[in-house]
Amino acid sequence: MSGRLEGVRVLIVTSNTGVERDELVVPLGQLRALGAQVIHAAPKNEGVQTFRHDVHPDDVLQPDTSLDDVRAENFEVLLVPGGTVNADKLRLEDRAVALAKGFAEAGKPIAAICHGPWLLVEAGLVAGKTLTSYQSVRTDITNAGGKWVDESVVRSPEDGWTLITSRNPGDLGDFLEGISEEAESKK
Repeated sequence: MSGRLEGVRVLIVTSNTGVERDELVVPLGQLRALGAQVIHAAPKNEGVQTFRHDVHPDDVLQPDTSLDDVRAENFEVLLVPGGTVNADKLRLEDRAVALAKGFAEAGKPIAAICHGPWLLVEAGLVAGKTLTSYQSVRTDITNAGGKWVDESVVRSPEDGWTLITSRNPGDLGDFLEGISEEAESKK
């Protein structure tokens, strides 16, 4: 279904290391194949070290730009991949936290997978939301006022913006379908 997301601009944010490879590469490729304009931003516009299962180094990918050069108003969807180290570093990155807040304040969808919801916890965006994540993030989500469930994809439209979450790379098909459906509804 190429063209399904024609005109939709998606921003993927990561740190420069520790990104779960498939949670970056698969959405990047599949959303582009559906016609979306996808931009990958990292704190530094230099190589992003990906990993498999947090411990096996994999590809080094070049982001399209740095976090300094992107603004929420220029995109329709924010996507946050996981990877324990990636998410931990990203939630300490003020520019990433501000971007997440900017998307929510503008009523734009945010999608996060695996450990990615840590950024949303840090941004104060999970209270009143129902979401999923990698199981070890559950306590952080519930302590931040979110309701955690164990499902492949969860769509939570409360508070004027939609949050789409998934647990791990095995959920990527459902995760991408959830993102696509939400993006199509906003066109």
